[in-house]
Amino acid sequence: MIYLFRHGEVERAETRRFIGHLDVPLSPLGERQSVAQAARLSSVKLAAVFASDLVRARRTGEIIGAPHGLVPTVVPELREMAMGRWDGLTAAEIRQREPAKFAEWMARVGEFPFPDGESVPDLEARAWPAFESIAGTHAGRAIAVVAHGGTNRTLICRALGLPLGRLLALGQDYGALTVLERIDVTWHLRRLNDRPVL
Repeated sequence: MIYLFRHGEVERAETRRFIGHLDVPLSPLGERQSVAQAARLSSVKLAAVFASDLVRARRTGEIIGAPHGLVPTVVPELREMAMGRWDGLTAAEIRQREPAKFAEWMARVGEFPFPDGESVPDLEARAWPAFESIAGTHAGRAIAVVAHGGTNRTLICRALGLPLGRLLALGQDYGALTVLERIDVTWHLRRLNDRPVL
């Protein structure tokens, strides 16, 4: 069983910026969300915790792993998508600066490459082999994986055989939990976007 988390809320989340590879810390609310999810998993016998190398995911992984005496293994391939020159900008700022590119991104979410950054297929090519390796190495055991909204949506699409263009249809709120289970070679979605109760 894989307990797939999106990291908790980040500082300045209210500005709704594209943060991609920016190393933004958790907000106080993000810390509380992570503590609440850790409490929910305290009765699960976790074998390991894995996290993206960005501080918001690493910190969430530390909180999730603490009740089990586990320190997260850092997996850089689980990073959020690189958003290139859009990193740090709001949607309104991007729409104003590059209206044609923004419209193209909205129309082609599953394939559009961020200017000077990655596309969703790029992210899939980076993150899926790492996820598969983690799952294969820990088959039959419960593990936690902490990553990002774009990364998690991409992994869920790949696991369930959904087209990448559907990724924004999958909720991935800050601090939320998705549960995936592989039976033989087939992935099953047991829970999606289960938000922490504070």
